[in-house]
Amino acid sequence: MYTLFTDTDTDMTPALCAEYGYKLISMPYTLDEKMVYPYVDFETYDYHTFYNRLRKGNPLPSTSALSPQEYIDYFEPEFKQGKDILYVHFSAAMTSTFNAMRLALEELKEKYPERKLYEVDTKGITLGSLNICLEIGQMYKDGKSIEEILKWAEVEVDKFAIYFYADDLKFFHRSGRVGGFSAFFGNIIGIKPVINMDSKGTMQSCDKGRGRVQTFKRILSYVKDLQEDMQNYRVLIGHADCEDLADEFIAMFKKEFGEGYHIEKHVVNPTAGCHCGPDGVGISFHAKHR
Repeated sequence: MYTLFTDTDTDMTPALCAEYGYKLISMPYTLDEKMVYPYVDFETYDYHTFYNRLRKGNPLPSTSALSPQEYIDYFEPEFKQGKDILYVHFSAAMTSTFNAMRLALEELKEKYPERKLYEVDTKGITLGSLNICLEIGQMYKDGKSIEEILKWAEVEVDKFAIYFYADDLKFFHRSGRVGGFSAFFGNIIGIKPVINMDSKGTMQSCDKGRGRVQTFKRILSYVKDLQEDMQNYRVLIGHADCEDLADEFIAMFKKEFGEGYHIEKHVVNPTAGCHCGPDGVGISFHAKHR
């Protein structure tokens, strides 16, 4: 017996967790000097209000790591019941929070030496992680063992690509993702970087477009070149409070690739939204590689 965990940075919601059997770890952010825990401090994600707050400007939000004790509070009840844990999480390369988790596990190991925590690092965040979480969630529902899931993940994690663009680069600039000159220059003349998550789980600017439509076309060119067996997997479209732009992107996708794809729209979670800002659009799909 084992318990499946994920975190809010994967875009998994309480409803999706209930459907697939996950327990959800809340990753906090600070806004207006208040630390907020998604789906703990609120039941429903009012993303429109959240992103409107970001549109208003300073002070910009920040994100925080969990403490070791918070991880203990999540994991110990499962170990007490004699269950192991499989934690499907966002990219370890993007955060220091997993250092705190390691400390928590060292303490728990002393109390529960027979229990184990296994990890699937999705090497992504938001949509890229969500696509993997949903696949693993279905395997969990189908009764697959931890070993079967880990074997699947060894190959498949690197085959779920995510490409996206951010509308206002100041958010990435603040988090160190885009250099100051690039952020300023891009916002002035309408250059939008195409960003992806690589096989190391880090965020890279891989291309650029002038304006939204050209940037969408650049993203779709990556989908065309990299897609593998895409019709047999979910195609996830994410947006940061800009559903109209997501619909525009979906229309362009269908014009390029046709019908017959399992397309889902999802909203970028608030913790990741602190870094990407409002009005961004992205896609996650099954690929030859990232």
